[in-house]
This record gives sequence, structure tokens and C-alpha cells, in this order.
Amino acid sequence: MSLPLHLMKHDVDVAFVRLPAGEEPDFDWRTGPLASVTYTDSETSVVCAHDAVPEGARAQGPLAAFEIAGPLDFSTVGVLAGLLDPLAKQGISILAMSTFDTDWILVDAKHADEAMAIWKRDGNTAAPARLSGGAS
Repeated sequence: MSLPLHLMKHDVDVAFVRLPAGEEPDFDWRTGPLASVTYTDSETSVVCAHDAVPEGARAQGPLAAFEIAGPLDFSTVGVLAGLLDPLAKQGISILAMSTFDTDWILVDAKHADEAMAIWKRDGNTAAPARLSGGAS
């Protein structure tokens, strides 16, 4: 059994925005508890506060943003698997992202309470983040 983890639910919902390959976002994407731009050969993906998404943009959200309290050691194995498997068994889809210090789990906002209950049932803690938009 792995050690219990602490997940912090941020109060600002986020969204994934899809732009064409190579396109730079022309809106204020540096918002929310997690902001990121990722470029691939086939698309540009933006994560930002849901409220920052421009009208008409191709986007997924609102998504509740859960941050795993870190920093996590790079040698730690199975952190995401242990948190995501129970959600998958309940049919809850997720998007996962990693930063240098930790992992983030994005869940459709309508399933946020259910995800928190599942994690708590499994011995983890899940609670609102103390500071809006930042780590506690």
C-alpha cells in the first residue's frame, strides 16, 4: 500500500483549449491555478482559467483542478495510477498534467465531489486549496 496523498482542489475551474499547430494564443492564458501552453506537430494546447477562454474557441471544460501536494520525488512510482484507477472504475474521465514538483488531475467539474469522495475512501485527503490559484 502506498502512502496517503493530499490533493488540493483549487477554486478556479480550468479549461483545455485547442488551437491549430504552431498558433500562439492571442488571449490572456496565464490565468488560473494552472496555466500551460503545449506545442506538438499537430496542435497547440492551452490550459488556463475557464473564464479566460475566448468565445467560440474549441475548448473542454470547466474542469476542476486538483494538485497533489508536493514536491513529489521523481523516483516515486505509481502516484497517478493509484489515484486514477479508482476514478476510471467509476467512469470518471480525467486529464493529467505534470509539473517539475507535482502532478495535477483535471476532472469534469460536475464530477469533482465524487472524485474527492473516492480519494478519501481510499485513504487520501482531498480538500479545497488554502490559496486561490496557488499551492497551499
